[in-house]
Parts: sequence; structure tokens; C-alpha cells
Amino acid sequence: MYFFLLFYISDFYKKILCCSLAIPERFVSLHFEKTRIKTICKVQILFMIKITFPDASVREYPQGTTGLQVAESISPRLAQEVLSVSVNGSIWDLTRPIEEDANLTLHKWEDEEGKHAFWHSSAHLMAEALQELYPGIKFGIGPAIENGFYYDVDPGEGVTIKESDLPAIEAKMQDLVALKEAIVRSNITKADALKMFGSKGDEYKVELINDLQDGSISLYTQGNFTDLCRGPHLPNTGAIKAIKLLSVAGAYWRGDEKRKMLTRIYGITFPKKKMLDEYLVMLEEAKKRDHRKIGKELELFAFSEMVGKGLPLWLPRGTALRLRLEDFLKKIQRRFDYQQVITPHIGNKQLYVTSGHYAKYGKDSFQPIHTPEEGEEYLLKPMNCPHHCEIYKLKPRSYKDLPLRLAEFGTVYRYEQSGELHGLTRVRSFTQDDAHIFCRPDQLKDEFLKVMDIIFIIFKALDFENFEAQISLRDPENKEKYIGSDDNWEKAERAIIEACEEKGLKARVELGEAAFYGPKLDFMVKDAIGRRWQLGTIQVDYNLPERFELEYTGEDNQKHRPIMIHRAPFGSMERFVAVLIEHTAGKFPIWLTPDQVVVLPISEKFNDYAYEVGKALYAQDVRVTIDDRNEKIGRKIRDNELKRIPYMLIVGEKEAENGQVSVRRQGEGDKGSMTVEDFARMLHNEVEAQTEQY
Repeated sequence: MYFFLLFYISDFYKKILCCSLAIPERFVSLHFEKTRIKTICKVQILFMIKITFPDASVREYPQGTTGLQVAESISPRLAQEVLSVSVNGSIWDLTRPIEEDANLTLHKWEDEEGKHAFWHSSAHLMAEALQELYPGIKFGIGPAIENGFYYDVDPGEGVTIKESDLPAIEAKMQDLVALKEAIVRSNITKADALKMFGSKGDEYKVELINDLQDGSISLYTQGNFTDLCRGPHLPNTGAIKAIKLLSVAGAYWRGDEKRKMLTRIYGITFPKKKMLDEYLVMLEEAKKRDHRKIGKELELFAFSEMVGKGLPLWLPRGTALRLRLEDFLKKIQRRFDYQQVITPHIGNKQLYVTSGHYAKYGKDSFQPIHTPEEGEEYLLKPMNCPHHCEIYKLKPRSYKDLPLRLAEFGTVYRYEQSGELHGLTRVRSFTQDDAHIFCRPDQLKDEFLKVMDIIFIIFKALDFENFEAQISLRDPENKEKYIGSDDNWEKAERAIIEACEEKGLKARVELGEAAFYGPKLDFMVKDAIGRRWQLGTIQVDYNLPERFELEYTGEDNQKHRPIMIHRAPFGSMERFVAVLIEHTAGKFPIWLTPDQVVVLPISEKFNDYAYEVGKALYAQDVRVTIDDRNEKIGRKIRDNELKRIPYMLIVGEKEAENGQVSVRRQGEGDKGSMTVEDFARMLHNEVEAQTEQY
């Protein structure tokens, strides 16, 4: 009877309250709480907010609704799978209340934003485990990265965390996962944050807090662990089902070689054990494909401490491969009316001050070169574009001269800390397949389409057909941080979007990811084992034409600023070759490989005939080598299989008598016997079939 009466009273008072305040009943919720003395009625007025989804559909929800509640309203299964949410372009926790109208996107494991929250929470989980296992440990930073996460920690004097300790840390993480601890966000003032971490003697967190603005500081707590963090995170740790800590390395605090060396622990987690098993198989395959290992085996490149860290030496085979790639792109560029230029490896310091590159690279890069002339300073070239701007300025330009397309395989130099260097993918000297297009606003879209054509040709020729693209636009809510007029930005952004639509390219649009000087289009390829690599960028630039005061005379006889497009389909020759090696496992296309053929004499007495075959093939423009070692033929075949040479020509008594060769194809075995001329014709036909459309 009590509950029936309470419901009746609740309904009665709700109608009176809504009538007197002129508020619809769905906005009002009454809650009755019975104490020992009396019953208290709590009134909650629920204001509605509009949530706009990616498909432009709109739903209304009560103010304070969370992303998780939105997912639950759509389907229970979605609520189980969703990991984070984007609110007006910013990634949030699923449990963070949304207080106003918003554009909302829910992120699952398949989305980068979903993985980011998952791996960020995993970093905190590992930190919680470390805190329990190593009392007094201090924490630096622990971000999510492209594949997994890491945390930089200071275990304390005399304490070392080794790779042999990782299984125990993993086990502790699994124990904590079983507790399904809630991960709770809270805001804190700067003063309170400094007091909290200062009292623990955590100087790393105190230093980070000192760099933050008051009012923007948040903490995340799970169990007994609290961390300084902006998020986002999972609602709780229970979703983390499979854990693998991968390695331990050293890392200077904040990347400064003059600061303390911390211990960096890398790991990765997944929502299913099967996913972890598949990832570990991929890691083993990646080790086999490591470009540093294959580059050494194939004698493509090397490094020398005497020459200097991060300065690659291209060996004859690697140079042949690289030059062939350059010739391939030059041939394509000629079809698109590019003009090749060459600029110096150094430039006057003032050139890079004008371009802005000195401000970006000067302090932490190679220092100025001083000449005998007082006050004269030069820099190793960090970018090619300032030099190309000076080429543009050498003479007056008319609207009829545009577009002007300048291309260069220009070597640039940027200082990277020794701990960041990695094979060919992170070096201090690298050659960009650089080009800069100076065009009118009405030509921008057309030029973008042409550059996209070049990138598509390269990807197809080298079997990078699994790729995705990202359009990076400016932040519409913070336009003042970008250079250039609204009109120019809108035209440039529209040109990029329309170019992608015309090419049928499904590109992800990211607001706020543009450079301050213009929007861009980035291409990410997936290699043969599913890893993502960024290759190819097209960048619109309003900044350098302004800085260098570039002009052209328009049809109206007035002076106008050209728009500049930066493009580098390979990115850099070093990085591209590294990715290509790992994508192909060193088994390059027949048109590109340094050695197309190796001739294997069965014994030393057939060496002369082997050299005759080699000479005949060389005369027919076949790249050939002779293996005349005094080894059994089986050993020679095995060794040359490891060298990834596409064709092996075996010659013995029968072949010498008949003027033939016995042909073996890499990975396919015996292909029969044929004359040298027939073989050369077959090989050239194979090359032509691979390259004729390019």
C-alpha cells in the first residue's frame, strides 16, 4: 500500500510542479527517500541535449548522459564493444557526462581511438602492478603508442627491472584485471596536484604539473593507483583479457640526454587471447623481415661508427636499387611536366630563419657552420623547400607560367638523438623525393589530383594496394592559430575533399590535424603482414609563399601570392627502402631487384662457360652475377635462395655442350632448360609485363 500511495503522490506532485514551472513532465524526475523520521522528496529537472551521430542523425538525451549510456540506448552489444567516444572531435572516457549538444562518435576496437583508450588504460594497469611490486617506484609518462603502450619509470637506487622480471609483472597485472577495478576521472587544482605528488617525492610528475595550466589538470584512479593524466580511459580494467610485456629499454627523461636515464617497459594488450596469439606470430614474422637484418644479408646498406651514427652508407647493390627507384619516379614525373633541380647541401642561416625552419630545427639540431668570414653562418639543409622558393623568385612570374613544378632528390640533415635512431627508418641524413608545385588557387584541385595519380602509380607498381588516407583540416573552433585567409582555407579544404571524392578514395577527415600553414592528405599503407606505415604526403602551404614574398602577375595585371604544394610520394628514400624490404621480405620485383640472375657452375671446370653465359646476359641488359665458389651445387642453390635472387641458372656438361642453361625460379624450383637468348627474352617479357603500364 505504501509504494502505491508513494507513486500516486509522486505523480500528483509532479503534475503540479510541471504545471507551475511550465516544464514538460519528461524533464522532471522525483525521488522519495524514507528516513527514520520522515520521507524526503528530491526533485531533479532533466534538461535534454541533442546528440548528432556520424550519419547526421540526431537523438535527444538527458543532460549528463555518458557515451556508454548512448551506446546502451542503441544496443546492448554495442555497449559491450565500445571503448571510447569522441565528443566534438575530442576523445573522451565513456563514463564522462555530456552536458551540452554535441557531435558524437563511438569507437570500438577496430578504431584507432578505441585502441588508444584500451592501451592507455593498459599502461596505467602496468603502472599499478609496478607500484605493488616495487614500493617507492616513480613514474614518468605512460602513453599509448601505435602498437601497445609503454611506461617510463624510475625503480629507485640499486633497483633494476630486467626482461626476466616481465612475467611476474604480467601475472600481477592479470590479478588486478580480475578485480575489474573502476577507472575514475577527477579534476584537481594545480596547487593540490603539486602538493599531492610533491608529498610522495615524485619529481617527474611535479615537473609535468608545473608545465600545465591550472584548470586543465585531471587525475585517474584505479584501486590504490592514482596518476596524472588527461585520458581517455576504459570504464574499468575488466576488458583487458590478454597481456604481453614485450621488452625493457632505457630512455632519457623527456628525451634529454643530459637528464636521468629511466627504464622504459613496452607492452601490448588485447580484448581476446586469440588476438594476442596472432600478434605474436606477426612479431616473429616481422623479425624475419627486419630491414636491418635483410639489408646486411643482401649487402644493401651499412653504418659505420667512424662515419657517424644515423648516417647510412649505400653499398653497390643498395645504390643500384635506390637509383632504379629514383629513375622510376623521374620517368613518371616527366609525364606530369616536372622540372628536375639540384640544390646545395648547406644554406645560409638566414634562409632557414626566413622559412621558419631554424626556429623549428635550429636549437635541437646540427649547429651552424661558421666560416672564416666574421658573422657568416651556414646550416646543413633541414628541408629542400626554402631553396625551391628561391628558385621561384629568380625571375618575375606570370599567371601563364603556373603551375611550376620543381622536383629534387634532395638530401637533408636533421639531428636525432642516438636512442631514437633505427636502421633506415630513423636517420640523421636522408634523401627526400621532394617536389614543390607553385600554382594559382584555381589550379589547386587539379594539381592535387595529379599528385594523387603519381602516388597511386607508385603504390600499384610496388604492390602497396592496401592503403588508407587521412584528410587533415584546421580546427573550425580555433581558426586564429592558422595562417591564411578563411577564403583560401575553405577553397583548399574543399579542393582536397573533392579530389578524394573524384578518385573514389575513402579518406578519414580529422579536424584540427592540419599544419598551421595548410591542410594535407596523408597516405598510410599496410604491408604484407598487416603493419601500417605512413608513406606519401600532399601538403598545401600558404606560409612559405608569404614568408618569401612570392608573387605572380595575374590576368588582372595585379600581384598575387601563389599557393605552394609539397609532395613526397616515397617520403624519403631511406624510409621507403626500409618499408619495401620489410613488405617484400627482400624479394623485390624483377624490374627492381639489384641482381636478377645468378649463374651457378656445377663445378670449377664449368666456370668458363658460366662467365660466357654471364657476359651474354650482361650484353642483353640483364643484371647478372656468377657464383664460382668451389662448393657443391646444393650448397650454392641454398645460399643464393637466401640472397633472394629471382633466377638461378645452373650450368654443367650438358648445358655447355648444348649452349643452354638450366633455369630455377626463386620459390618455384626447376623451370627447364633453354638457350641464353630465350631466357633473356623471357626475363625481359616478365619485366615489361610488370612495368609497361607505368
